[in-house]
This record gives sequence, C-alpha cells and structure tokens, in this order.
Amino acid sequence: MHERDPQSQVSDAHSPCVASAPIFALVDGNSFYCSCERVFNPALINQPVIVLSNNDGCVISRTDEAKATGIKMGDPLHLISDIIKRHRVRVYSSNYALYGDMSARMMTTLAQFTPELEVYSIDEAFLSLGGFAGRDLTDYAREIRRVVRRDTGIPTAIGIGPTKVLAKVANRAAKKNKTSGGVLNLCDRAAQNSVLAEFAAADVWGIGARSAAKLARMGVTTALQLRDADVDAVQKLLTIVGRRIVLELRGQSCLALEMVQEDRKQIVSSKSFGRPVYKLNELKEAVANYATRACEKLRRQKSACHVLSVFVQTNRFKDIAQYYNSATVNMGTGTASTTRLIAAANGALETIFRDGIEYKKAGVILSDLRPASAVEFSLFDDQHKHAQDTKAMNVMDAINARMGRDTLKVGACGASARANMNASGAVKIGAPAWTMKAAMRTPCYTTRWQDLLKVG
Repeated sequence: MHERDPQSQVSDAHSPCVASAPIFALVDGNSFYCSCERVFNPALINQPVIVLSNNDGCVISRTDEAKATGIKMGDPLHLISDIIKRHRVRVYSSNYALYGDMSARMMTTLAQFTPELEVYSIDEAFLSLGGFAGRDLTDYAREIRRVVRRDTGIPTAIGIGPTKVLAKVANRAAKKNKTSGGVLNLCDRAAQNSVLAEFAAADVWGIGARSAAKLARMGVTTALQLRDADVDAVQKLLTIVGRRIVLELRGQSCLALEMVQEDRKQIVSSKSFGRPVYKLNELKEAVANYATRACEKLRRQKSACHVLSVFVQTNRFKDIAQYYNSATVNMGTGTASTTRLIAAANGALETIFRDGIEYKKAGVILSDLRPASAVEFSLFDDQHKHAQDTKAMNVMDAINARMGRDTLKVGACGASARANMNASGAVKIGAPAWTMKAAMRTPCYTTRWQDLLKVG
C-alpha cells in the first residue's frame, strides 16, 4: 500500500547484485488503517470503510467492500459524498497514533518468526526465510498470518519469492486471488510463469506509469514479457534500476534485506491548516508544533541540526493572491534542543510573514544533520548551556514516552492537538485555525489511558 521505489535501496548504481540466493516473504497488512479501526470496532467487519488523509481531504485506505462501491484511492471526500450516502460507507479521519502503535505490535509479532526482518513501511515488512528451506514455506506463512491475526487482529497477505520483486508480485497476487488464502509462494518456476503472464508490467514494483509507457512501446506489457526482455535494452530505457528489476524477476536477488535504517539526511515537518491562517501568532504556534515533531525525530536518530528552514504558502488551488516564501537559519553549533530550534524557527518566520495573506500551509525543515556525539564547539559557545539543554530534552522525551505525547512541551506550542478536539475527534470551536480537521477521528485506544476501551 505504501510503496517506495527500489532505486532508493541502492546506494551505488554500478554495484554488483547480491551473490546470495535468499528467500523473501513480504507481509502486508490488508487495508491497514481500516483494519486498525476494525480491531476496536468489530461492527465494521464486512462493512465498507474508508480512512481519510490529513484535514479529511482524500481517501488513503479502503476496505474491499469500499472498493466494490467504486471508491478509489486518492478520491477527494467532497466528490464521493453521494457514494458514501448510497452505500452507507463508514468514514474515519486518520489516527496515526493508533496506526503507528498497531504497526509496532505487528512488527514485534513478525520478529518472532525470523531473526532477519526489514520494516519496509508502516504496514509492510520483508522477512528472510532463507534458513527455513527445509520447511513447507507456504504452511509457515499461513502460521505467520494466523499468529499476527490472533495477536493483533490485523489480517495480512504474504508473498514468498527468491527476490524482493517476486515477493512483491506474490503478495499482490495473493490479495487478488481469493482462493490463495492470503499466501502465495513464487519460488517455483512454473508458478512464476503463470502469475507473471497475468501480471501487468505497470504493476511491478519500481515500474511507474512513465516507465510502463516506455516498455509498452517495446511491446512489453506483462511482467512475464519484462522478465524475458533483453536486459541491455531495458537498462538503456530505464537505467540500471530497470536492469535490476528484470534480474529480480528472473530470480536473481539484487536488493538485499535492509535491517538497519539509515539516518535521515533531512527532516521535514509540515501540514496544511484546517482553516486559513492570517495572524503571525497563530503561524508561530503552528511552526512551534512542527519544529517539536521534527526535533523528536532528530533526537531519536541521535543527530544534531546545523541548518533550519521555515516556509509558508497560500492555497494554490484558490483564486487568491498567491504567496510562497522561506527563510533559512544557520544554527552554528549543531543542536537537537526543541527550545533553541523553535526560537530560531519563529525568528525566521517573522522575516517572511506578510499581513493580509491567507496562509494554507507552513513547515519546518532540519538539514545538515550530523551525529549529536560529534558536535563541535567554538571558543565562544556555552558548553554548559548545551549540556543543560540536552538533559532537559532527555527528561522531556522520557516523560512523553511514558505518559503520552505532549505531556510536557514548550509553551510556544499552545494547547495540545488533542486538547483542541472533543471526545469524537472533531475540532473544538475556538481551536487555532492551524489545527487539522479530524471530524471523524477515533480514540487512541492503545496509547492514551483515557482512551482505553471500557467494558461493562
């Protein structure tokens, strides 16, 4: 569901393919966000359900029943209101705190089945099954599905193959083929031939619409034709990435399991506002919250930021005076202090703010990230203050990890996002304009004591 291009996994375009011949299983949560909602509301089972993007904008998750009504991924909510009413589709705002926690539970369960696991996205993971060659891998995958469903409530599909691309193909085919029982093994050549012949080249992992159009001009429209195409011709058309996809379809592993996530080189935190923002103080509050989120990610990867940027923009889809601007601050000595970065962000914001502008979005970008352990001080830096900031941030992170996000935060952030919503998740009257729309958000059942389900 949440795709990444396999090119992003290859650091050297000229590196040789991996010599080993592993077996991969791709485990994917079915309609993951909707499934998370169903875990805590069984009445939604067998009902059409959709989950919306930030600000209740468009569809980002849908159940099979919702797909049957004609609702497509990315459909704007206001364009499908008739379908929703006619088919009684249940609609929910995104609840990322819940989905993130359920994802962590699913990944913890999957880790019981193999020592080598790559968390690929919030609802997907690659498992190495190379050490289980003596077992019936299809049965083993069925056991994985059973335990994940038992322990988390999340239904999954599992594709097995000698390469990541074939495991991806198998996973997608397992979802479409209702007789597969949610598991498909493509380690057998005959099985590969059968599935790839019916699999569109455009649906192969890493082949986007433009690449598919180029391949079509070569007469390649199926995954089987792509596998059997001249690899040099494909490379000329689609670069080294296309070559690797062909080799992966042939069963030659070119994409290794990534069990250690690389640190981010840049951290971006931004959102569109629930309502237009006109005032500097509201923009500052929004930017302070975005900087807080960015700093949390920064400290989790034990990095320090040396350059901070802030941007603001209007709604380019409205017939209004358009404005976009940004400002950048060199932090000098690297820092991961939320207070320091909020102060820098708000100072930068003051230089680009213009009265009379209808702002739709703002954001914070942290760049030039380096290990926090390697921060270099100049002769005039206050190292004692830096040490105090580090201790304060560690205490704040520890309390928030134990008691819930925003239990402690910088005063510039204003009231917490949750405090600006009523029990049903709707934005309260009087909440800041920058607060996102989330009129149909469910409680954070697993991460907030007050949201725990009550029985009786």
